[in-house]
Amino acid sequence: MAYQRVLLKLSGEALMGEQGYGIDPAIVSAIAKDVAEVVAKGTQLAIVVGGGNIFRGLKGSAAGMERATADYVGMLATVMNAITLQDGLERAGVPTRVQTAIAMQEVAEPYIRRKAMRHLEKGRVVIFGAGCGNPFFTTDTTAALRAAEINAHVVLKATKVDGVYDKDPVRFADAVRYEHLTFQDVLANELGVMDATAIALCKDNTIPIVVFDLFGSGNIARAVAGEPIGTRITSAA
Repeated sequence: MAYQRVLLKLSGEALMGEQGYGIDPAIVSAIAKDVAEVVAKGTQLAIVVGGGNIFRGLKGSAAGMERATADYVGMLATVMNAITLQDGLERAGVPTRVQTAIAMQEVAEPYIRRKAMRHLEKGRVVIFGAGCGNPFFTTDTTAALRAAEINAHVVLKATKVDGVYDKDPVRFADAVRYEHLTFQDVLANELGVMDATAIALCKDNTIPIVVFDLFGSGNIARAVAGEPIGTRITSAA
């Protein structure tokens, strides 16, 4: 594998499949199978999962909720997803720990950087829930932050599309996919891959990002192996 320690960012929306809301057990099982394959080959894997399949803080704020309150609700949604992923991974034979930025000791460990790294060294998958514990920050930013903290070699952003395009490929048939971008390209052109704070964190810590299609069988393993999949974002062209 090209990367020894990986931070995998999963969107909450990816977990709901075609349901429109909630969690599709078939999707969780498919992710667990792919992750098990990667871990079996010796890669240390941490996961940050969003909560958009259950609740999005920005939507709650737009509907009249106080932004901070809406973001906290969104953080709790990510914990629900994290625990569900843990169950799926352990049923696939992968030892897994959930660590949350908001303490809830009955269901998960509190986030402790050194303990998370020790879990990874022992071959356990670590799922980070509750974002970074602060409102006004996205789970993309959490992914970049945790990647820097645990010394990850890459951030893999698994999405519903097969990379970064110059415009929305769902709406525009002539959208062009980029194979490689620099962090500066993403920021200057406001491509919306991840929020600007996340991109800046990865840029400052020289952590490459690979954006790829989650739903292709074996794609997680292909991304970890360094195969030319999706769009790669790095410091230099």
